[in-house]
Amino acid sequence: MQIEIYDMTAEIGGISVNLVAICDSFSSFLWDIEYYSCGSFEIYIAATPQNLSIFRTGRIIGRSDDKQHYGIIEKIQLNADTENGDYLTISGRFLMCLLERRIIYPALVSISERTYATIVREAVSTNCMMRGEGLVRMIPGLKLGEISGKCWENTTHLQISYVNLMEWIYTICETIGGTANIRLQSEENGGFSLIFDLSEGTDRSVLQNENPHIIFSDLYNNLLSFEYTLDYSKHCNFAYIHGSGEGAERKRTIFYNGDKIPQFLERYEISVDARDLSSEVQINGETTEIPINEYIAILKQRGAEKLVPVTEKSESTIAVNSQQYQYNKDYFLGDYVTVEHQRFGLIQPKIQLVGMIESFDKNGHSLTPTFKGA
Repeated sequence: MQIEIYDMTAEIGGISVNLVAICDSFSSFLWDIEYYSCGSFEIYIAATPQNLSIFRTGRIIGRSDDKQHYGIIEKIQLNADTENGDYLTISGRFLMCLLERRIIYPALVSISERTYATIVREAVSTNCMMRGEGLVRMIPGLKLGEISGKCWENTTHLQISYVNLMEWIYTICETIGGTANIRLQSEENGGFSLIFDLSEGTDRSVLQNENPHIIFSDLYNNLLSFEYTLDYSKHCNFAYIHGSGEGAERKRTIFYNGDKIPQFLERYEISVDARDLSSEVQINGETTEIPINEYIAILKQRGAEKLVPVTEKSESTIAVNSQQYQYNKDYFLGDYVTVEHQRFGLIQPKIQLVGMIESFDKNGHSLTPTFKGA
């Protein structure tokens, strides 16, 4: 595995990307891919004039064995120490952080039911790809890419404005169980594009029989360390949502997941102030009242985004060279797998792999996954 460093220049017509250097000598390298948030990286390397000239903020970091994830250098720290030597710490986040530079403006309103994929792609297109008056808001080279996963086919009513674009996208991802990513793709003309993809993990747990089962267990010697957390402290499963209007005229509704209304000690309530969701919309320059049933659907979507499930997660160290399963070959980030610790009788039959930290240092290559309850 080698680290690739690219210089990226943005222009109206797109981006130009040039390979500056290839690095295979470093003290440590962390590659943290996340499913419901923007991933990050960190490189710890000897500080030399050459390395300082190579690792610059704004440049792109890639891996020779990963063509799905690329990072942008956001921070460089120099530590000069006569006893321990001079070192650079280079860190940043993956390309999705480009969307953090935009807010959703103007308001995005979906009165009729549309798929989540359509709504999210419209938000990206409107705030990052518009020409004309919106030219200065463009992210050059950004293109809409692939859509995979049934979760993105689900439909909803939605209204959103003035929130950070990247954070909102990941909120939608966590609500429906999908993820978003921006990858760097070379084009036939020799140029490069930034491709915005939407996808969903695959169920490889013991609760299904369509795909081979992936089981991490101390019994199989592929679970080297194990940390388990079950947390109800922030759990919310029933929302009262209050929309536009005042007093008795204020529009309101409720939302909860599933077919059964939570009750008694199983009911955890939350109040959602959604007065920012307007009951009116501009159509062809005229103000039109949103039909009440469609406005209520918009309120329910806001409630769905505010619910907090029971936090069930585990962090582990798993065998890199396991004879049973290979990361990015037999299982991938976002997949649902089975994790068990036989000695303590803990079994998580279906849990999602939501984070994977790959570490490269003098001790070799290690994998530290984070799992989250389905």
